[in-house]
Amino acid sequence: MKCGILFSGGKDSTYAAYLTKTSGNEISCLITIISENPESYMFHTPSISKVEKQAKVMNIPLLIQETKGQKEEELKDLEKAIKKAKTEFGIEAVVTGAVASVYQASRIQKICDKLDLECFNPLWQKDPKEYWDELLKNGFEIIITGVSADGLGEEWLGQKIDKRMLNKLKEIAQKFKIHLSFEGGEAETFVLNCPLFSRGLKIKDKKIFGKNNSWRLEIEVI
Repeated sequence: MKCGILFSGGKDSTYAAYLTKTSGNEISCLITIISENPESYMFHTPSISKVEKQAKVMNIPLLIQETKGQKEEELKDLEKAIKKAKTEFGIEAVVTGAVASVYQASRIQKICDKLDLECFNPLWQKDPKEYWDELLKNGFEIIITGVSADGLGEEWLGQKIDKRMLNKLKEIAQKFKIHLSFEGGEAETFVLNCPLFSRGLKIKDKKIFGKNNSWRLEIEVI
């Protein structure tokens, strides 16, 4: 089946793409929504423009749609992007990286129903500990690009999640009652390498923005 991946460059959408490929489906394109609103209800924002580099090393066409990021209104821009992917790339299904967000999953499903497309959520309700184990086992190199929760400070920005850092995350998640997969918006991630990439990406430069307990990392990659 020809699939369009809703792609943010983070661990969830990238792993969803990986599962799509390994299950025998075709990834026809990546669909990225770039929001002007850093507090978007629907879309990942830290270092979102760097998806172009990821798409290049995956050798997959990338369709970008911009949005002002206003709640509910941004869904019209998402629908526009998905409709364009259906027309230009002949997609038959949309794949998301949704893990637990009913808000996101239900709205994407509604758009797919309207456009007569299948909607797959391969990570839905996946156990967070098992999920992280799978990511590391399959060679995903993941860094933190945004934090917004007690226990996750500025020092986490740019941290690569290996087994040692994952154990720290588990301790923090237990202590502060946060979702280990970050489904509550506690953190954002970026994938520097995975089996879908022809080569790994390297960080050339980085800048940190934020205050209090909300921080984000903007990176340049090569």
